[in-house]
Amino acid sequence: MKLTFLAILLCATILAAAPAPPQNAFSPSQIQFGPVPPVLPAGAQLAVLEGDPMGSSGDFTIRLKMPDGYRLAPHWHPKRENATVISGSFKVGMGDSFDVSKMTLFPAGSFAYLDPSMHHYAMAVGETVVQVHGAAPFQINYVNPGDDPSMKK
Repeated sequence: MKLTFLAILLCATILAAAPAPPQNAFSPSQIQFGPVPPVLPAGAQLAVLEGDPMGSSGDFTIRLKMPDGYRLAPHWHPKRENATVISGSFKVGMGDSFDVSKMTLFPAGSFAYLDPSMHHYAMAVGETVVQVHGAAPFQINYVNPGDDPSMKK
């Protein structure tokens, strides 16, 4: 009896000391948004759901919550970008200059992928949440370096 009690106590101690596994499922209320990194324009919020977007390797999933009219200047990524519109609508255009007349509207539920080096720009229509996933590191290169918010002081 004493041996059984000690075995149970030992197992309970080991389980209590084991680190908690990373969260791999989220309900909307569990997603914690915070400020965007300096490379994105202020005014939006970002949540990291998986991985480390700025890490040297590995998968990542982020959500970008943008207010109506939020704009991303023409830019490109060195790795493939996969985007899903979760809520709201997202206008996307291709090319080196921001031209609203050449943008396509993507409503909630839309998905797109952009291959490396594809020059594009975007704008939120209404409050919009877009989920982006891909391979780290996430990098954004502005066509016009003057559009990079991290370079403005």
